[in-house]
Amino acid sequence: MRRALLLACTALALVVTTAVPAGAAARGVRAWAVDGAATVTISGHGYGHGHGMSQYGAEGAARQGLTYRQIAEFYYPGTEWGTGRGRVTVQLTGDTTPQDLVVLARPGLTLRDTGVPGRTALPDNGATQWRVATGPRGVTRVSYLVKRWRTFATLKGSGEFYAGGAPITLVTPSGQHAYRGRLRTAVTSSGTRVTVNDLNLESYLRGVVPLEMPALWSPAAVQAQSVAARTYASYERAHPRSSAYQICDTSSCQVYGGYDAEHPASNAAVDATRGRILTSGGDPAFTQFGSSSGGWTSAGSVAYLPARQDPYDGWSGNPVHDWKVRLSDTDLERAWPAIGDLTRIAVTGRDGNGAWGGRVRSITLTGSKGKVTVSGDTFRSVLALRSTWITFSVG
Repeated sequence: MRRALLLACTALALVVTTAVPAGAAARGVRAWAVDGAATVTISGHGYGHGHGMSQYGAEGAARQGLTYRQIAEFYYPGTEWGTGRGRVTVQLTGDTTPQDLVVLARPGLTLRDTGVPGRTALPDNGATQWRVATGPRGVTRVSYLVKRWRTFATLKGSGEFYAGGAPITLVTPSGQHAYRGRLRTAVTSSGTRVTVNDLNLESYLRGVVPLEMPALWSPAAVQAQSVAARTYASYERAHPRSSAYQICDTSSCQVYGGYDAEHPASNAAVDATRGRILTSGGDPAFTQFGSSSGGWTSAGSVAYLPARQDPYDGWSGNPVHDWKVRLSDTDLERAWPAIGDLTRIAVTGRDGNGAWGGRVRSITLTGSKGKVTVSGDTFRSVLALRSTWITFSVG
């Protein structure tokens, strides 16, 4: 997904009702006529889903003198402080050939056959690469590269490379990438082979934090990001994505770049908050975070992700606190061809928080051939907008 502060846009299903939510959520419900060829200007606030910590808001709060604990407690009210330790298993999606696992040779590299106890120190035999590959009959072999691949051993189980305290360099179709901990091929419950990085939680965070927030931002902000990321990973461990791994390395989970992504400043933030997580009911909290709240966070799936006014998000260095996008009416017609010639845009539901009545919950587009009603999330995803907190003008 992305470098720092980018968020995935998940398309949601079409909304099949045009009912307007009662009470405050109905504020801001209005329509715009579209006559002939027109320019549709979409004005918006924020970037992302708005749940939990605003990353720009964390930096704004740090610039006002808040500590990382105060920042975390503001964005996740009602949580308690706890401790998270241990290991985490991460799917490495960049290795698109997981039927074999290839690493660069180096001193100290060891191999574990999961079918037998113990580990084997790989020899210094002039190899440039080592490979664990599973054949069509399920037989796993270890090979090394000296001008050509040569068989070293046949395994009773699967193979796992250990780093011996230093990073292992994984060879993938997209290039070489270094990781701390262990590398292995694992099989999901559906039979899919995936490459997995098994490592200490603190080492994992070193490869996450600088990709989720600029490492050179205020220390308190980067420390708050470290707490949010550690807590999120701890939550994912308790709710694993697969039988083969607990968390992925993309923005669908948290962006993880391994050893290559590390930065001294973010490493210091991870160390300064070592082991600190947020809990709810004694369990790791679901600490969602995003780029910018736009001035209001949005309610998430749990009580400690409330909708609340955010006084820290709107500092001068936040380029996505306010934004505009200009589209032609034909852009919307191409996105929803069933409507024909667009004649009307109507916001039919909002969440009731902030300017214009808050984030859009549903929009109805009417045209010469008919109309469609879509969720705010779908509208955002299809048009690649920064958030659902939007309003319109037509000219």
